[in-house]
Amino acid sequence: MTMEQTVVKFYQTGTFTVGNRLLEADQRSVQANTERNNSLNSGHRACQGCGEALGARYAIDAAMQATNGQLIAANATGCLEVFSTPYPETSWQMPWIHSLFGNTAAVATGIAAAMRVKGRNEVRVVAQGGDGGTTDIGFGCLSGMFERNDDVLYICYDNEAYMNTGVQRSSATPPAARTATTMPVGPKPGNVFGQGKNLPQIAMAHEIPYVATATVADLRDLEYKVKKAMTMRGARYIHIFVPCPLGWGAASHDTIRLARLAHECGFFPVFEAERGEVTGVSKIRHQVPVEEYLKPQKRFAHLFGATPDTETIGRLQAIADRNIRRYGLLDTATNVGVL
Repeated sequence: MTMEQTVVKFYQTGTFTVGNRLLEADQRSVQANTERNNSLNSGHRACQGCGEALGARYAIDAAMQATNGQLIAANATGCLEVFSTPYPETSWQMPWIHSLFGNTAAVATGIAAAMRVKGRNEVRVVAQGGDGGTTDIGFGCLSGMFERNDDVLYICYDNEAYMNTGVQRSSATPPAARTATTMPVGPKPGNVFGQGKNLPQIAMAHEIPYVATATVADLRDLEYKVKKAMTMRGARYIHIFVPCPLGWGAASHDTIRLARLAHECGFFPVFEAERGEVTGVSKIRHQVPVEEYLKPQKRFAHLFGATPDTETIGRLQAIADRNIRRYGLLDTATNVGVL
């Protein structure tokens, strides 16, 4: 008895869902192409629901497409490096080099300089790091890269703590969030207010060619910004918000939801800037109070006990409101009466 193979085509229809092959070719996502690079391939050891793994896959595949595969990546020590390259294995299907925790920007700058000396101007360079390797340990090298306007795209995957080493506080950890190194008990547990760094703002202060923020809740926007960055020369910086279910004490199926809520409440503004000037923002479509973003996360559970800490919640709401005002995130004509 012989069997004939039947080809079955599956389509996603009705929306701009990532992977939709019914759209015009110029509207499709990178992941919709069956010939995509799969630069970060399957088999890595990321935790279930890892926002960083998702963000890196989309970002690097977009960069690979924009450069016709002529791309080299330098990767800081951190979650992304650890779960993707357990010796002697690797999930990377591209030229990839592991740097130290704090010198990724310098290593990437050296690679770019070497390609320039060799006359290989078509080869582009991406540096990758988490918030710890970017806002803390690698901050000096990164600022130097910005100041020299080196031809590197630096991507920060921000999960707001040192997740690989046990959820220690970084300078990207938000106020009131509990980590392994913040006050566990007392009248005001969690990270203190008034500390930390705003790396996108610092990058803008260097007046480099391009700065952008993105989240894994809008992967098409992420792809667009990476591809746009790769059309430019000089120093570029993209800051991607990537929830960490394990470190945040959130359900693994809530990764995209949390990223969306962070934007919709104003806690994480999504924008792009050129030479220090904001050139575009992702408007909030449906504004929500900051509590909706905080409640699904155990790192903020102490704010919602028998007696909710309304003072601290109010201070966090004020941060979100300031972001909305600063970047013009709210279209009042479409959000009247939401809050």
